[in-house]
Amino acid sequence: MTHLSPTIELATELINIDSVTPNDKGCQTLMIERLRAIGFDIEPLRFGDVDNFWAKRGTQKPLFVFAGHTDVVPSGPVEQWHTPPFETTIIDQTLYGRGAADMKGSLAAMVTACERFVTHHPNHKGAIGFLITSDEEGPAINGTIKVIEHLQANNEAIDMCLVGEPSCTDQLGDTIKNGRRGSLGAILTVHGVQGHVAYPHLAKNPIHLLAPALAELISIEWDQGNDFFPPTSFQISNMNSGTGATNVIPGDVQVMFNLRFSTELNQQKITQRVEALLDQYDFDYDIDWNLSGQPFLTSQGELVDAAQQSIEEITGIKTQLSTAGGTSDGRFIAPTGAQVIELGPLNATIHKVNECVGVQELDDLSLIYEKILEQLLSVVHKEKSSKERT
Repeated sequence: MTHLSPTIELATELINIDSVTPNDKGCQTLMIERLRAIGFDIEPLRFGDVDNFWAKRGTQKPLFVFAGHTDVVPSGPVEQWHTPPFETTIIDQTLYGRGAADMKGSLAAMVTACERFVTHHPNHKGAIGFLITSDEEGPAINGTIKVIEHLQANNEAIDMCLVGEPSCTDQLGDTIKNGRRGSLGAILTVHGVQGHVAYPHLAKNPIHLLAPALAELISIEWDQGNDFFPPTSFQISNMNSGTGATNVIPGDVQVMFNLRFSTELNQQKITQRVEALLDQYDFDYDIDWNLSGQPFLTSQGELVDAAQQSIEEITGIKTQLSTAGGTSDGRFIAPTGAQVIELGPLNATIHKVNECVGVQELDDLSLIYEKILEQLLSVVHKEKSSKERT
């Protein structure tokens, strides 16, 4: 049997556990055992039906944190997988299994990077933390956000955080997510009067009433974005009305829409503009807003610099900064004032049948994580860098 590196061995153990949201099923125990063995203090944190843990090594500043999740999405149709989704399989130096890329591979790389770093730098500067949840793929109400609240209540402030979400497109290290757009959703219900289509004067069609307003909403230019974010987008995701009969004017119409917005906007500006527009029209409506996350940005700084330098040293490529994609748990950490980036493997197969990650990709990711720790927390590295400058 081919020898497996410690990173691949741990990734295999984690993937073999069917930890579908919100069930951890022992993944965190595996990580805790490894971290405790190298001097981390562990604090299990269970909120509702969600297992989380906070681990920390050191007491000084800066506090650098690895953040991630042990939960995965369901496998989907098992018969469509080439190999069992919860039995790790390596074929042609590619590791297959649910969570391989999102994000058990990253978790394994984080742990092994720390193991090597602590071995070489037992008296490192600052502190290293792990913030791990099993509620990222689900409602995300008893996971990272609750851990952050717990840390704040105990005056624990994160200075820098690396979230292990799969961030890369074509090759490892080509993209760092240094921010994310905000996500604001709404359910808009317009009320009419149901009736027979042959007697429209006795009814009030809510679809007809809403159509002009909807057209105006769709045509709004919210902003032009900025150097880091594309323009804010407005998208209708669902529209429901009617009884199913062809001869009945519906009584209500419900529209679901979402705005992915940049740092040029905020929730208040969006809701005020939408509701002011709707109020100009002659119909009764209700609207229910749901903010999934505010936009955040770590434009430059020590963390971004360390990640860029480490990627180039291990892979030889220059990485690009991006704020594209959906939301992540970084949205709960950035508002505390921490520098936040996302750096993980390729995202081409995440949430798909036959999810996979390259074996060398994970080993190199672990090396990148280790280099980042050296850049930020190694006393030897800092002394060497100072001498090189003189």
